[in-house]
Amino acid sequence: MTAGDGCVVVEFGDVIDLGINSRVAALGAAVRALSMKGIRDTVPTYRSLAVYFDPESVEPDELYAKLEKMAAAGEAGSGGAARKIMVAPTLYGGEHGPDLAHVAAHTKLSEEEVIKRHAANDCYCYMLGFTPGFPYLGGMDETIATPRLKNPRELIPGGSVGVAGKQTGIYSIDSPGGWQLIGRTPMLIFDAQRDPPIFLEAGMWVRFRPIEADEYDEIAAASRAGTYRPEIIEEGGESR
Repeated sequence: MTAGDGCVVVEFGDVIDLGINSRVAALGAAVRALSMKGIRDTVPTYRSLAVYFDPESVEPDELYAKLEKMAAAGEAGSGGAARKIMVAPTLYGGEHGPDLAHVAAHTKLSEEEVIKRHAANDCYCYMLGFTPGFPYLGGMDETIATPRLKNPRELIPGGSVGVAGKQTGIYSIDSPGGWQLIGRTPMLIFDAQRDPPIFLEAGMWVRFRPIEADEYDEIAAASRAGTYRPEIIEEGGESR
């Protein structure tokens, strides 16, 4: 369907589902790989892909038909690409995780068990949104699911790791927010002066790795200096 003069949207379903989102991510990658004339940007969501284009050089109906054919014919398949996992070192609790005790009480678990379960699963990045680089992550252990705060905070430090229902996420910049904060990564998830400015993209995975305060400080210093790069693991391959 069209969405204004310079955008078409391809929808793959009406539920939040890993299989559906994988198709969204694959189509986006296929469009970018083709370097199609007049295409300005692709924006994935949980279940759809928005493709922005120059209306003076692209006919929207023709573009939409081509995108649908690409998806239906399997041109948007992953091609056996390795799963990319970004490791997110995270200091849990204390001043960086002021809601950890509440999450533990809500789930009737110890704080240590909440941390263990939060870091147990690789979490899938369905999409980026809310603020630049904020990842909406699925796949968290559902036994630690906790509702959002009733009263959102006016300011949350960038890097804070939160839980909202069955989702988890990382605040990419200082911003308001209502997720339950259980920890913080010292990485700068988003930095407008860096290339690339965002470490993550939709379709990648995040592996939370618990760390102590001394390692947090070391990574934070490297991040401020612009020298830190997260570990990226390709499933079945070598880390880099």
